Amino acid sequence: MSDPATVFVATCDLSGQVRGRAVPHSDEEDVLRTGTGWVPANLGITSFGPIAPGTPFGSTGDLRLLPAEATRTDVPADPDTGTPGLRLYLADQTGLDGEPWACCPRTFLRTALDDLRETTGLSVTASFEHEFTLEGLPPTRPFSLQRLRAAEPFGSDLLALLDGAGLRPENWLPEYGDDQFEITLRPADALTAADRAVLLRELVRDLATRRGLRACFAPLPDPAGSGNGVHIHLSLQDADGRPVLHDPTRPGSLSEPGARFAAGILRHARALTAWTAPSPTSSLRLTPHRWSVGGVFLAERNREALLRICPTSRLGGGDPARQFNLEYRAADATANPWLALGVLVRAGLAGLHGDPDGYPEPRVWPESADESDLAEVPALPRTLPEALDALEADKVASSWFDPDLLATHLAVRRSELDRLDGLDDAARARETARVH
Repeated sequence: MSDPATVFVATCDLSGQVRGRAVPHSDEEDVLRTGTGWVPANLGITSFGPIAPGTPFGSTGDLRLLPAEATRTDVPADPDTGTPGLRLYLADQTGLDGEPWACCPRTFLRTALDDLRETTGLSVTASFEHEFTLEGLPPTRPFSLQRLRAAEPFGSDLLALLDGAGLRPENWLPEYGDDQFEITLRPADALTAADRAVLLRELVRDLATRRGLRACFAPLPDPAGSGNGVHIHLSLQDADGRPVLHDPTRPGSLSEPGARFAAGILRHARALTAWTAPSPTSSLRLTPHRWSVGGVFLAERNREALLRICPTSRLGGGDPARQFNLEYRAADATANPWLALGVLVRAGLAGLHGDPDGYPEPRVWPESADESDLAEVPALPRTLPEALDALEADKVASSWFDPDLLATHLAVRRSELDRLDGLDDAARARETARVH
């Protein structure tokens, strides 16, 4: 595509919203070198608009949004709507001297990955699966060709857009819930995978608007209906790129390092959900019988496990060791992808380094385990206030964050709770869906 007139430099904030500043294309080279201005207080903006009270940032202070050149994404002009093209960069937030800002979500993930690599020699490959609903379509049946075709030309346009932008789409499918779809991207190194998750949501929303539709990523648009989750898949590799998670001699074929990594996630699960499923309505989805998360456990091919050991296949000469991955299922699109993946890496690292007494090797529940077998597994927090309290009570998990980042996150989420105070579940779900 020809160079667009506008370049947008963006970050993703604590409420999962993409915000930033636009500059003319003629200034692109300067912005790549020096960034564009930003304000610390912006970190405290809630999904509903206002800055949350009680954040540590006031009217003073300045930052730079420094674009990461590898994230450059071009959205072509749309002749059908007359919408001009756009070039989008994701940015790190830095001080005026270019030093990383301690509260930058993207820096949080990068630092976690650096620490994992430096202390264990391991790296993470990840992918994000997103579910969302498309408002404005006729009623159709779950998983049907009818629904797939009803979404045209949006569906074909989306695959072409994502492919052209280098996001590497893998599957586009009609889902189970009313007007629900899923889009998956191919695995990539962890930072790239999280960058692509940020970009994906904005590209889906933008294209839907241009096609006369509305895309909604809210975790539960209707308490009586199906929810929209984000499933985070991850695997570990050693310094030579060899897969580390697979060991066919062990329960679930999960290696000893893989089990220790999983132990960290399970040990800190209640605190993690304050980051990975952080909206006032997220916990409504994370209940048994919704195929989301029925409890804090590790299992083979069970879609109600917090951590699912995914299936592998030898079809076409497939290598189970390279396919083998863990799926974290307690996430949704109200979370910041950099922070969601970052806390999983931090928790896994705690399991790898922790005392075995504090991080015992988890039981791998077989696929045959039924509801009675799992009746005593721990539950996730039933509400967002419970999750926030669990985060504050978990001194290990709390220590992963700069105090200002932690305080701002707590303030943002409690402000959103206050905004919806007094509403019933259906009204809270509608309000959350309105902004996500």
